[in-house]
Amino acid sequence: MAHLQLDTGLIDRCRELAERIAVPISGMIAKNTTVAIERAVLRLLGVEGAVRESQGQFFPEVNVIVEDLHKEKALGKGVLSWFVNGMIQKKMTAPELATVVANRKINLLTLPRASDKEVAAKAIELAQKSVETLIARREQRDALRKKLHDPFDPTGKNGPLIYVIVATGNIYEDVVQARAAAQAGADAIAVIRSTAQSLLDYVPHGATTEGFGGTYATQANFRIMREALDDEGQKLGRYLRLTNYCSGLCMPEIAAAGALERLDFLLNDAMYGILFRDINPKRTLVDQHFSRRIIALSQIVIHTGEDNYLTTADAIENGHQVLASQFINERFALNALMQPHLMGLGHAQEMDPEHPNVFLKEIARAQMTRDIFPEAPIKFMPPTRFKCGDIFYSHLMDAMFNFVGVLTGQTIQLLGMPTEAMHTPLLQDRWMSIKNAKYIFNGAKDLGREIEYKPHGVISEWAQKVLTDTLAHLEMIQAKGLLKAIEERAFAEVSRTETGGKGYDGVIERDKGYLNPFFELL
Repeated sequence: MAHLQLDTGLIDRCRELAERIAVPISGMIAKNTTVAIERAVLRLLGVEGAVRESQGQFFPEVNVIVEDLHKEKALGKGVLSWFVNGMIQKKMTAPELATVVANRKINLLTLPRASDKEVAAKAIELAQKSVETLIARREQRDALRKKLHDPFDPTGKNGPLIYVIVATGNIYEDVVQARAAAQAGADAIAVIRSTAQSLLDYVPHGATTEGFGGTYATQANFRIMREALDDEGQKLGRYLRLTNYCSGLCMPEIAAAGALERLDFLLNDAMYGILFRDINPKRTLVDQHFSRRIIALSQIVIHTGEDNYLTTADAIENGHQVLASQFINERFALNALMQPHLMGLGHAQEMDPEHPNVFLKEIARAQMTRDIFPEAPIKFMPPTRFKCGDIFYSHLMDAMFNFVGVLTGQTIQLLGMPTEAMHTPLLQDRWMSIKNAKYIFNGAKDLGREIEYKPHGVISEWAQKVLTDTLAHLEMIQAKGLLKAIEERAFAEVSRTETGGKGYDGVIERDKGYLNPFFELL
């Protein structure tokens, strides 16, 4: 495939700066836990129940248990310090104990104490069993991939995967739409999450049939969609990949649920929640690390959210922010023991279509991303910012986007829809978009192997400019520190402060005797 002649010295320097930017953040992560991490730990032990509230709704047991400990300022030791001791004292399984504690029939803080050594040994035993369960789920998923045809290749050599969205709000209706998309040729299905779920500090319980702009991400919904896609894949003779959202205030819990239900892709970004959902930076950065440890063990491909930067900042002037963030996301992923083939770094085709030579510049950005991260399963996002009610022009923009994707060897291509500026796409809209992509991906599948980029042409020069600007941006961030740079609008023209945003009260400093064997075992 054609490649740009980028300055490898600049690329190496960018990675060095990203590593230095991550050092103080890693120190902060090592000193803190969060309520979401502690809830995820209980979920990994098999706690899935919920308590019926006065309004008739269900609230997760893990929330009740962790919140009660947090109110008593007892979470610095880790939830397992108290919960495992309760299991020892009451001779109960994790689900059994969770139910009585969540119904406040037992107070974990008033129970007799086993020795710290006994509690730690029991916690390690339980965590090891949980990790073995995650590995078994991973192997079950991978065995099905081998049984069925799986077109996925992280480097994009086989052409982009056709990736589409369902978003009805009703998981059972989502299943109908997902099956229809698969029958039309989709390779991966993303279940869009209900609007503002990322701001809920709990995971809704069970299967859900109402949502706004999407469907709630719950473990039960994951299970329903996974079973449906497995069934449809058997009929079609090819493996179908499932995606959901692992971001927001429940990032570690959704990672655990996704791993247990054999998801393939999870949207998981180090900074998206900070910038676009005003979630506290410390909370987000601590949570993303633990969530990625789970994801790394389960060999789930993450999708990062740099494409969103170009919805609030000009795509031509601020493309370097996308690349800078990709370098930082890559470093945080490496620190969480993720391998490059799991890093679905995101970018988008969002330049003003009326700009001179815009198509060449979009090719430059896409090829640059592919060349700098050759082992990563790059995720390419469609144009949305300049779409309007003209569905014919919208469909043409999507066709040009598909052409850039196959030309530059993108791995995961989220298809645009002709009506997305007007309403949630209908089945027919999705069929049109899939037909569009299949025509272009097949008709130009080897074009990238037939061309070369002119060394000092528009495409090469633009890519080099973006890389040079990225280096300067990373140097600024490293000098100020990531949190200060974010406060001063380093990304997407958005400012967030270290102690501001939602969820800050859920960040807890670890005590000296903090107990969480998952950090060692994952």
